[in-house]
Amino acid sequence: MEYPAPAAHAVYEINPSEACGEGTMPSWPYYVARWLFREPIDIAITAALAEIGELAAADRAWMFEYDAELLRFRNTHEWSRQGIRSFVEDLQNTSVTMIAWLHQFLVKGQAVMINRVADLPRPARALQVEMLRQNDKSVLSVPVFHEGRLRACIGFDATTAIRRWPPADIKALFQCAELIALARYGSFQDGRAVAGASRPFVPLIYLRRPGQVIGVEPQTILGVRSARDYVKVWLHDGSAVLDLRPLALWTGMLPSASFLRIHRTAIVNLQHVNGLDRRAGDRWTVGLNRVAEGWPVSRQYRQELRKRLGV
Repeated sequence: MEYPAPAAHAVYEINPSEACGEGTMPSWPYYVARWLFREPIDIAITAALAEIGELAAADRAWMFEYDAELLRFRNTHEWSRQGIRSFVEDLQNTSVTMIAWLHQFLVKGQAVMINRVADLPRPARALQVEMLRQNDKSVLSVPVFHEGRLRACIGFDATTAIRRWPPADIKALFQCAELIALARYGSFQDGRAVAGASRPFVPLIYLRRPGQVIGVEPQTILGVRSARDYVKVWLHDGSAVLDLRPLALWTGMLPSASFLRIHRTAIVNLQHVNGLDRRAGDRWTVGLNRVAEGWPVSRQYRQELRKRLGV
């Protein structure tokens, strides 16, 4: 799809959802819903952003989340086109003052189409500096609300050329935001969606796939195990992701209060251990939730494992 260049005078545009009804709306909400039904939430959000980012001719598609008080935010999910640098790991637990100009519109439920980042007004200077650092030329931002509360923001970056996404696209992205909000922040009781509880920020660990970055909280990791030139990271939903970082580096990344090395090739999250099998005599294995096979325990780690498990 070809996107027209913005009018010379339109540096940015403010778009309430109800005002974005012009033109034929793309089918992005369908693709987002398909991913959300098919995959675990974090994988689904990143995959959905990748698909609609491609369809929207964006160079990046992203999501950031607010804390419960709307005082800080962090990047959580990002897709970037091949050859476009990712910045998802840069902004973590960042003060909202940096995006104050943008935030004033998001909190009112308004989308912001920045057609020319380089020409933003002086009050947006802090935001402009960060966007220029990321080589952004145009940026579309749409708020994510759930139960009347601003929870996050999703959007697109254009880094290779100035671009204007039309009102019909913005309307579609609003609908994508509603679907993501329900899946990420809602739960179901008696057949209806209810608000999920707000949690304080926990430092994220980022797992990379081709063109995609997923931020996961450490407690959602079941365990990490060496796999030749890679390590394999098992997640609480039963999925696994290959990672290039060595196991020794993972030992320092994972919180020692809940993670323990049990073998030269394996680290486990003790909160997800569901059994310790010592029936084979000299060969011990631990069972992990959603992992079919037991993981071996080396002699040198057995005493500490028993102590930590209380057995």
